[in-house]
Amino acid sequence: MSFVVVFVSFVVPRAQVRSARNGAIRGKVELRRPPAAAEARPNVADFGAAAAAPDISDRLKSVVYLESAPRGAFETVETTHAVMDQRGERFVPHVLAITTGTIVDFPNSDHIYHNVFSLSKTRPFDLGRYAAGHSKPVRFDRPGIIRVFCDIHSHMNAFILVFSHPFFSITDTDGRYRIDNIPPGTYSVVAWNEGVASEPRAVTVSDSGIEEEDFTLR
Repeated sequence: MSFVVVFVSFVVPRAQVRSARNGAIRGKVELRRPPAAAEARPNVADFGAAAAAPDISDRLKSVVYLESAPRGAFETVETTHAVMDQRGERFVPHVLAITTGTIVDFPNSDHIYHNVFSLSKTRPFDLGRYAAGHSKPVRFDRPGIIRVFCDIHSHMNAFILVFSHPFFSITDTDGRYRIDNIPPGTYSVVAWNEGVASEPRAVTVSDSGIEEEDFTLR
């Protein structure tokens, strides 16, 4: 008995074999009661110095992020650098969003001493006092929210949000944001401002689509 083997080939249209393309989520975060700037308080060490002018522009910026990242989207940790300056008796920027493994430099651009510290469980640290022109680094290896203060100037504070994935965005002062390069799928999206977070929203990102999602806080 003999067998005849027949090979049949199929031509699959290019549209059917194209891999799914990433999309984006964009929108706006509205703050019903915008946070007020912290007023500078008198300090003996700064006697005779002009008080820093209040500035709320940075406090109007929110962070929008995915609660969890797509599987395998960010499995490697890269060491990158970011900067949180001390300028005009303020931390600049007031809100910093980074990925795990990032080293944040804390330069002192004021003419006075500062002492940067945090009691946050995610990453406690105390950099001690240092003068203008000096800078000290801190590496952040765990995701979480870190509240930053100055031990000398009680009105100085800031936030560092550390993520284990790159799917987040800081809004501009008008509240607009955009998170790019998101693989197709359904995700829980959260908006955050000054310690206040929205309820997670389920957002479905289609193949190469741009989804619109607005938030209201406070």
